[in-house]
Amino acid sequence: MGRRARRPPPDDPRLDPELLLGGDRRNVVDAYRYWTREAIVADIDRRRHPFHVAIENFGHDANIGTVVRTANAFAAAAVHIVGRKRWNRRGAMVTDRYQRIEHHASVAELLEFAGRAGLTVVAVDNVPGSVAIETAELPRDCLLLFGQEGPGVTEHAKDAAAMTVSIAQFGSTRSINAGVAAGIAMHAWIRRHADLSDAW
Repeated sequence: MGRRARRPPPDDPRLDPELLLGGDRRNVVDAYRYWTREAIVADIDRRRHPFHVAIENFGHDANIGTVVRTANAFAAAAVHIVGRKRWNRRGAMVTDRYQRIEHHASVAELLEFAGRAGLTVVAVDNVPGSVAIETAELPRDCLLLFGQEGPGVTEHAKDAAAMTVSIAQFGSTRSINAGVAAGIAMHAWIRRHADLSDAW
């Protein structure tokens, strides 16, 4: 029997020739299999939601990677890291390659950005006077702001926020992990505003 002729590679500029040759072992949805990183980012950019996420990084918070990974899953417009520029990328599981990430040296700088972008700042913290996120009307164009593990959102940020929302808890712990809280808050926005027919 003669050798079967090798098929030519697909004529699609989004595909990465090296991945087609060697296989794609990345943690991406099947729809993006074999796509270049640039093509994936461009496609997500086309589908991103108008909410932003910010997390304060004044104590080198280990939750940032989890926040970035979740923001990527929900196609957030961008993740804003306030304070220290360096952060532990391990929890992001390489999703930071596909997620828009911005850095701001201070809360004041972040708030200036939010004002220019027309974003309503919503602090997420379990403090007196906060509104339950389960019943709150999250604005469509908003910036969800999270503090670091332990101290929570800084006073400056809370004072500048248009509203502060809290997550209902029923057990013994005073607070939940900042990465988990961010996921809950982002999903609350998704339930309120996202077109679920666009989900994978």
